[in-house]
Amino acid sequence: MIKVFLKERWSWIAFFVFMHFFILLVAYLDVSIAISSILYIIFLNSILFFLFLFSRYQREVAFFKELAELNEESGFSELSSASRPFEKMVEISLNEYSDRLKRNYRTQLSYLEDEKDELLAWIHEVKTPMTAMKLMIDRMEDKQLKKQLTYEWLRIHLLLDQQLHRKKIPSIQNDLFMETVDVEELIFAELRTLQSWCIQKGLGFEVELTDKLVISDKKWLSFILRQVLSNAVKYSELGDIEVKSIVESDQMQLSIKDNGRGITPRDLPRIFDKGFTSTISNQTPAATGMGLFLTKKAADALSIGIKVESAPNAGSTFTLIFSKKNEFTGVWSM
Repeated sequence: MIKVFLKERWSWIAFFVFMHFFILLVAYLDVSIAISSILYIIFLNSILFFLFLFSRYQREVAFFKELAELNEESGFSELSSASRPFEKMVEISLNEYSDRLKRNYRTQLSYLEDEKDELLAWIHEVKTPMTAMKLMIDRMEDKQLKKQLTYEWLRIHLLLDQQLHRKKIPSIQNDLFMETVDVEELIFAELRTLQSWCIQKGLGFEVELTDKLVISDKKWLSFILRQVLSNAVKYSELGDIEVKSIVESDQMQLSIKDNGRGITPRDLPRIFDKGFTSTISNQTPAATGMGLFLTKKAADALSIGIKVESAPNAGSTFTLIFSKKNEFTGVWSM
């Protein structure tokens, strides 16, 4: 802070030094003026000037330190050291600007909340005709058309579900209900939803679970599994998708391995970034880059670790790591 103060007041110091050099020059040119007296006066002036700078440093730095330590809760009205006119002007200006920002923030927050509520209501309204549409598709006799319509219905269903959870993510902590969950039950429920897509692509699932119970939120864990499983189906071509669980170091690890195109090493660290899709040439044009981003957000909220292993043209393995002793309850899940 001393360096900042000296930089701020360098003009004072430069003017002080210049004036005393000027006085010395006058004394040198005018033989009637005693140099010793001038030097004595300069010495006294230097002491007084140093004391003056020290006093100004103590007063001004206190104000700027207080300004730097302000936070959102305290506000600028807490500037108790603002006693001089310029400091009062700064305080008034900052408070007025802060009030304007807070009003704008409240207005925008209210607008966003209204927009979120309207979108969530719209999504829930759309689910009704989507359910009716599924029932009608199931009654169709034309198998080829039924298969195509079921696939398109599933795409819409997954996109709506992703959008619904995207809007809920910011307030996920208010939506959690931790309980003992049967992972096998959730996996098979998601596989039944993806069944028509898997049949269309000629994919199968090999499920081998040695441990099935974890402590988590059922809704959000279903969402995480849905995203990982749908990604596995989306990028796989023929063959089986393996779903396995093991217990290692008091952790249940659920791995989902596909046989798809894989992920390049340069893309692997970025797959959970918002909006990131892929940098390889055969990337999916319809990809939004939101699925894995939302998956990571939900997993973090549930204290679920995610490990990804992949290589180009060698498939990908997503591993969900559940801690057996969960921080939400502090009890054993088994």
